[in-house]
Amino acid sequence: MKIRFAQEQDIPGLIDLLKQVGEVHHQIRPDLFHAGAQKYDEDTLKALLKDSTRPIFAAIRGEKVAGYAFCILQETRGEPALADRKVLYIDDLCVDEAVRGGGIAKALYDRVCAYARELQCDAVTLNVWCGNDRAMRFYEKCGLKPQKIGMEYILY
Repeated sequence: MKIRFAQEQDIPGLIDLLKQVGEVHHQIRPDLFHAGAQKYDEDTLKALLKDSTRPIFAAIRGEKVAGYAFCILQETRGEPALADRKVLYIDDLCVDEAVRGGGIAKALYDRVCAYARELQCDAVTLNVWCGNDRAMRFYEKCGLKPQKIGMEYILY
């Protein structure tokens, strides 16, 4: 297996995995996520692949995309209430359900962290949906700690 920047030829595999993530989110929060939905379409993925502030890493196993990490470079500069900071945000990380538990997620996460160091980022951040216990355990094992908690009160 190798981890590299995603390429246009990877788009069909990325879309398959985006559908898997969409289903996980739908199962956890059907009130927020549609069944069968995916976060990005083919045209959006083509644009993202060209955006240096939105790196996408692909885990390639054989000829197949076995996992991905979508990232966003975020910088805060000159804000009156916030410290200057450069962060690589993991917008989405997924491993194909058929090969989960084999170290691919850790390899992707490690590659993201290495890239963040190359960019001289201060931190790597991400969000995890409550109810995605497997992901939460994985990120905790990687050393991530809660930064903030989003809360809601459902009115219906």
